[in-house]
Amino acid sequence: MATPAETEKKKENPAGKAQESSPAAENKSELSLVDFCTQLEDYTPTIPDAVTQHYLQMSGLNTDDPRIIRLVSLAAQKFLSDIINDSLQHCKMRGAPQGSRKGTKDKRYVLTMEDLSPALAEYGINVRKPMYFT
Repeated sequence: MATPAETEKKKENPAGKAQESSPAAENKSELSLVDFCTQLEDYTPTIPDAVTQHYLQMSGLNTDDPRIIRLVSLAAQKFLSDIINDSLQHCKMRGAPQGSRKGTKDKRYVLTMEDLSPALAEYGINVRKPMYFT
């Protein structure tokens, strides 16, 4: 028979899974955070540190810590890669003709505004063509 304390825990967590609030779980997450910071120091992001640092300074964040700069670079790189991947999916769904060379079976897709605009709209970025293009 379950004690009232065990019954209360099962009500809070119906799956009966143990919640990771123990000191060992916190220590494990701290270790993984330390490992992540160590890996950040060795990682070279696609966006150069100087570019990221410039835009951080323009937005009011002055830091010389390379881990913070690389963390922001990594987040920006992930954001850009998600947008580009969504654009590719839009292009494939639309069935756009690929820009390919004659004689090659190499599929090449071209990034167009027609594919990029819906992908950016998913992230809340609205893009409109200038008046002279319409």
